[in-house]
Amino acid sequence: MGGGGGGGELPDTPTWAVALVCSVMILVSVAVEHALHKLGHWFRKRHKKALGEALEKMKAELMLVGFISLLLTVAQTPISRICISKEAGMRMLPCKLNDGAGGGGHGKDNHRRLLWLQGETHRRFLAAPAGEDVCAEQGKVALMSAGSMHQLHIFISVLAVFHVLYSVVTMALSRLKMKKWKKWESETTSLEYQFANDPSRCRFTHQTTFVKRHLGLSSTPGVRWIVAFFRQFFTSVTKVDYLTLRQGFINAHLSHNSRFDFHNYIKRSMQDDFKVVVGISLKLWFVAVLTLFLDINGIGTLLWISFSPLVILLWVGTKLEMVIMEMALEIQDQTSVVKGAPVVEPSNKYFWFNRPDWVLFLIHLTLFQNAFQMAHFVWTVATPGLKRCYHENMGVSIAKVVLGVAAQIMCSYITFPLYALVTQMGSHMKRTIFNEQTARALSNWRKIAKEKKKARDADMLRVQMSQGSSPVHLLHKAEVRSDDPRSPTRAENEGGDMQHRAVAHPVHRVHPCDGWRSASSPALDAHIPIADFCFTTQR
Repeated sequence: MGGGGGGGELPDTPTWAVALVCSVMILVSVAVEHALHKLGHWFRKRHKKALGEALEKMKAELMLVGFISLLLTVAQTPISRICISKEAGMRMLPCKLNDGAGGGGHGKDNHRRLLWLQGETHRRFLAAPAGEDVCAEQGKVALMSAGSMHQLHIFISVLAVFHVLYSVVTMALSRLKMKKWKKWESETTSLEYQFANDPSRCRFTHQTTFVKRHLGLSSTPGVRWIVAFFRQFFTSVTKVDYLTLRQGFINAHLSHNSRFDFHNYIKRSMQDDFKVVVGISLKLWFVAVLTLFLDINGIGTLLWISFSPLVILLWVGTKLEMVIMEMALEIQDQTSVVKGAPVVEPSNKYFWFNRPDWVLFLIHLTLFQNAFQMAHFVWTVATPGLKRCYHENMGVSIAKVVLGVAAQIMCSYITFPLYALVTQMGSHMKRTIFNEQTARALSNWRKIAKEKKKARDADMLRVQMSQGSSPVHLLHKAEVRSDDPRSPTRAENEGGDMQHRAVAHPVHRVHPCDGWRSASSPALDAHIPIADFCFTTQR
């Protein structure tokens, strides 16, 4: 061991240096934690429940990444002592061999170049004392050196940071794009809008602005996809598209004359989807592992996979534009005369396999792939020895980064807002149809109603048990009542004795929705967990 604070271990490091580094790390960590706490408090104060949950999920993802890094650090020495044959260590390498590393008798140094091709001195300091020397004595090589595991856990941390950063950028640019939609929403309360959409006003279907925009040349089957492809770049969502889809949603799920704020509903839905986008699911971790597995020299995995996010985004954007076109075509096929505004009919049939949520998964996948590309670029450039391996042609590497940034901007400013609007045209409403206060009030009401119902059932059971009825007899009667509440069998079984007890002990089984109208439409049943709620509405 050398003296002083050069490159030795902890006992050879001055205590003031150790204390200084620890203090800086602790202060930075506490500052970040305090900032996240303040941000969460601000979300709660502004009633941004979805964003608050997204922040909690973000912190959970960072904690998971920290746990993975801890496991990799703890397992460095045991894994580096796992030995494999030199032939197995020569297969599926990410970079080509260094010409100066092929001599016999240099298996240990050659293996150090093969795993991640870091500098020989850097690797010797990190890994040689532990497991590789043990494997070299056996004529083998380590499964994974301590140095390569150290760099792997750094890459995972960088990947998580870039994924969170890209998710935040996506949300910010999407809300910026939707600002103009707020202006369109405010116009729906004007007299001009009400006059233009007067139900007593009749027009031919092909004369409406919405149908004219999406039919004509674009009605030709082969040309329609080409038009939809280029339309996403220039006029992905126009004013007439927004207002027509808004009216179709209101007519399908609400009353026709409802003053529903469709813009706020979309914004709440997008914030709810942000909780999904900001997380790294098991599927995405599998994609990352598969990419590292296929990163073999000669295949060019990182090159062709850098084009996949852009291809997926173009595919998704074209499909979303096609959904709007198909709605316009359906209006044209249904009727030749329109009263008031043309009304689209929301349905899942317009989406792949009747699953609008697949669009969100594809967007989530592209965001993760973009983050992976950028994290990999930064990691390989900043790590000694990796730049020579992965960036032999720096021009191509920079082109991939530019392509990834362009795909990220397109996803944030075009595709994600278009998804937030068009996927509202599915068969079901989302649970964000209620604002936070209404949802909380309904949730509390449902909880109270269930507790009251449970108390009534307990009271009835206690009264019947006090009268000497057996539990089997009570269960039999409960089955009869559940099969048909109005069945004559129930009246015969209960008899006059039950009527006498009902008068003596007036206990009633009251359904929570008696006198109310239950929200039992398929739209609510499928996606809103508060489907048992009841509403006072006009039939």
